[in-house]
Amino acid sequence: MLQLKTVPLSDIDNIPSTPGKFKSEKSPYIHRLRFHSTLSRLTLWSSFFLAFIIFFFFLSPPLASPSSAVGSPRRAIGDSWGGPDWEKRVSKSARRKSASGFTVLVTGAAGFVGTHVSVALKRRGDGVLGLDNFNHYYDPNLKRARQKLLERAGVFVVEGDINNSVLLQKLFDVVPFTHVMHLAAQAGVRYAMQNPGSYVHSNIAGFVNLLEVCKSANPQPAIVWASSSSVYGFNSKVPFSEKDRTDQPASLYAATKKAGEEIAHTYNHIYGLSITGLRFFTVYGPWGRPDMAYFFFTKDILKGKTITIFQSPDHGTVARDFTYIDDVVKGCLAALDTAKKSTGSGGKKKGPAQLRIFNLGNTSPVPVSELVSILEKLLKVKAKKKLVPMPRNGDVKFTHANISIAHKELDYRPTTDLETGLRKFVRWYLDFYSGSKKKSAW
Repeated sequence: MLQLKTVPLSDIDNIPSTPGKFKSEKSPYIHRLRFHSTLSRLTLWSSFFLAFIIFFFFLSPPLASPSSAVGSPRRAIGDSWGGPDWEKRVSKSARRKSASGFTVLVTGAAGFVGTHVSVALKRRGDGVLGLDNFNHYYDPNLKRARQKLLERAGVFVVEGDINNSVLLQKLFDVVPFTHVMHLAAQAGVRYAMQNPGSYVHSNIAGFVNLLEVCKSANPQPAIVWASSSSVYGFNSKVPFSEKDRTDQPASLYAATKKAGEEIAHTYNHIYGLSITGLRFFTVYGPWGRPDMAYFFFTKDILKGKTITIFQSPDHGTVARDFTYIDDVVKGCLAALDTAKKSTGSGGKKKGPAQLRIFNLGNTSPVPVSELVSILEKLLKVKAKKKLVPMPRNGDVKFTHANISIAHKELDYRPTTDLETGLRKFVRWYLDFYSGSKKKSAW
């Protein structure tokens, strides 16, 4: 809404009644008449203008989405949340089976990792409430299918945006969350070149908005959130360790995740929030993301389309530390289980709080060419391949996780090799896209 810029009373004497300089030879009496006349006209027109703005405000259509502005204080007409029935669904979903269980808010719950983590938490007896804005970065039908899967597991997913502070505050009013698993983010390295604003809006502004609500909650929840292996950027030291420098991001996506780590440090230091960051390394598996190479390679190979395989500038092999979803989920749950309580209350820090960062990878980088060979074997189809130099779009030559810290503190032990994981993915893919009514294969 437009804001009127008011003029301080002390400056009104300096406003000329007509353009140009004041005439010092004017009679003070006449000057006062002009002053009052000018002030009256200014007040009159200001009133008309203010009335017009208010009139326009109330007649204007509501915002299309509650996430259209960071921390928007207004709810759009037609929002699908709120009311007694909605609150009952929220409370039921977040109800834990035992007093020792957690009550977890999972943001990005209809996403790939979010769906798997939410189901795992619910199966072990924790209370789980999902939050997702179901954006169109990739096929929303896949997200809706995951939502149905979550509903069958007893997890209610609230449709809303992490930038909507009113919604977040409402959720915390209804449920005293013990933990937040923050997985909502604008993903993808290459898409940042097309829509950079979405990364800042979600990965930075959205994260800050969530932390603002969490720091003011009483009690404050412990927070576990998804960073990314992308923060290592052009790091040439392998395997990548949490102690390595991360100030050379290769993409805007990586830069926003690095910014998130610094923001987490700030809120931990000032407000006493317990925060754990997880750097995921190329997560894959059933219900995965269509923008990932293993997913669209599978799709194109089956359709007989040519797939593009990148080579590094020195014609070397591009490799990734592919990590199966079940291993990542175990790491996420272990991070929640070992997270200490936040030390603040109502936005005030009462003591030092836990701050951690972990790599969650597989420690076994595999060339992308080998990934393709495994898919050919599993699909029983020969791929049409085209080798091209890696473009400068944010991708890096290789990733390789050092997981010694996660192994020590989280007992993190990835056990799934790439061929075993891809076999499970292909089985799910063929079932899900076969046209079969059975869409719940796990």
